[in-house]
Amino acid sequence: MSDLLTLTPQERLDRLQELTEFTESCKTQLDGLLETLGWSLDDKDPNQEAMEQCPYDPHHQVPVRSMEKHKAFCSLRKMGYTAEEQEEMIDPSVCYENNSIKTFTMDKPTQHQVILQARSAAPLMRMEGVFWQGQYSGQPVDVPQSHKRTVCDLTVADRLALYDHVIGVFNRQKEAGSSSNDDLYVDLVSKLQKDEEQNEPKTHLELMAEMRDYKRRRQSYRAKNVHITKKSYTEVIREVINVHSDELCKQWREEREEEKDEEEEEEGGERSEHSSHRRRSDERQSVSSDSRQSHSRRHRSRERSHERESKKKKKRSRDSRSPDDNHHHHHERKKKKKKKKDEREKEK
Repeated sequence: MSDLLTLTPQERLDRLQELTEFTESCKTQLDGLLETLGWSLDDKDPNQEAMEQCPYDPHHQVPVRSMEKHKAFCSLRKMGYTAEEQEEMIDPSVCYENNSIKTFTMDKPTQHQVILQARSAAPLMRMEGVFWQGQYSGQPVDVPQSHKRTVCDLTVADRLALYDHVIGVFNRQKEAGSSSNDDLYVDLVSKLQKDEEQNEPKTHLELMAEMRDYKRRRQSYRAKNVHITKKSYTEVIREVINVHSDELCKQWREEREEEKDEEEEEEGGERSEHSSHRRRSDERQSVSSDSRQSHSRRHRSRERSHERESKKKKKRSRDSRSPDDNHHHHHERKKKKKKKKDEREKEK
């Protein structure tokens, strides 16, 4: 680039002439090669499909057979729908192909016009139970193609206005043209009432048909319980009051029984506490009595050991004494034994 800037105008013309001669020589060589092979630049592959340019993106060249599918995909892609969102979409037009159900297709200008009309008819200030102008969207938005976009792009007031517009369009179409489903809109109740109001005398055949239908009817559908089916308003209210009062009585009885059960449980708890206290006191008394008995046994064993020792000493002294002394001591010993025996019996 710097070399071209430094060149003079004559030198630039010379360079341009060289490039032109080079391109012409290349072209002549290419034409000669095509002529040798028998080809032509205008020839096309007969098996190649015809391609068309996408109206939404000029860089897309799509076959003619798949142009409609590509248009739907590309238009949604331009509106911001991802491939995952397009997979979740379902075209409902398939359900109405072979039916006479009417459909309505909303476009962007119609949608914006309907919202603006509803907004102009709404009050300026906030009012209870009515949408005001601040709850309508002012800028035009694309027609939502999914429920998620409908909730995000349109307000509650916008959706209600569009619903009213579609219902109004169908009502006008129904009034303008005759519908094949006229029987669906016939008020059969009013028609029967008009027939009864005429009060025309019934023929013999009609009376016989009514009697036949009456006999065919099951007994449970006849008014067999006239004393129940034909009650005055006061009797019905009286029965209702009786039923409610019985239910209240049952509820009060259950509450009283629950209170009694709770009181009995509390009393049982107090009794158990009292019995446990008595058991503890008895256990303490038994422990104290056992300790006393063991103490008395020890005392008796000690006494017996002392007695044995005293007997041994006495025996030794007796052996060393005279016979008279032995007789006297023997008599005293008997008295002492008798005395001790009496003391033991008193203790027992």
